[in-house]
Amino acid sequence: MPHQSPHLLIGVSARIYYPNFPVLDLGGVWTRTLHYLEQSVAQWVMRGGALPVMVPAVEAQSLGPIGRIEREHFAQALDGLLLQGGNDLSPATYGERALRPEWEGDAVRDRYELALVNEFVKAGKPVFGICRGMQLLNVAFGGTLYQDLPTQLPQAGHLHLAEAAYDRNFHELEMAEGGWLAGLYPRERRCRVNSIHHQGVKELAPGFRVEARSLQDGLVEAIWSARHRFVAGVQWHPEFHPKGEAAVFDDTPMLHDFLRACRAARQAR
Repeated sequence: MPHQSPHLLIGVSARIYYPNFPVLDLGGVWTRTLHYLEQSVAQWVMRGGALPVMVPAVEAQSLGPIGRIEREHFAQALDGLLLQGGNDLSPATYGERALRPEWEGDAVRDRYELALVNEFVKAGKPVFGICRGMQLLNVAFGGTLYQDLPTQLPQAGHLHLAEAAYDRNFHELEMAEGGWLAGLYPRERRCRVNSIHHQGVKELAPGFRVEARSLQDGLVEAIWSARHRFVAGVQWHPEFHPKGEAAVFDDTPMLHDFLRACRAARQAR
């Protein structure tokens, strides 16, 4: 997509690094709480001709709380919201207890992103979630998650996470007929995507529809809200898809459709 003027401004939720995790004692900046934007996510947004703007955490337990009025300002000033991947959601966020300590997730980031989603949706702005971001959207609107697929969905096995392969771990999915994705890809009922997660959608949020499922185990791979102009998410990482690899799903139409909705929301103002 050629660059357009004025550029769309796409808010991107921050990933959060906490220095109290068991990591090497690197000193310096690594002793501080960090909010960061993955380079690949920024490049994916820029490939569509838009400018990514990382939104800092806005929650009382994060570094530098800024309050509700400022959240509203972000939602008013930006044209859409992209939720990055990252740490697990906390089971407490969807009313459960963690089955294992290592699945406690990141409740601080949950609260921060839930607040952002609420403000952007209230402002009528498009919201798109990647991996954890899709799971966050499902929980935000009343759905639940599998805390661990190998444990709770045995047929999934370790299909969706191979730590050694990381973003080179792939599987096939099938799009639902007549849906948002099927409309963007009328000739690609089945496709191949990367997979880097051990959690997934369990109970779908009311008002959402499943746009794609994993071909091997039926796990939800994409969701779309029937109640909003554009609220959607995918379980894979489009920003990690190798450019020009014919065997892997081309995410370009999906990116352009999100940005089209963002431009329409801007024009509606």
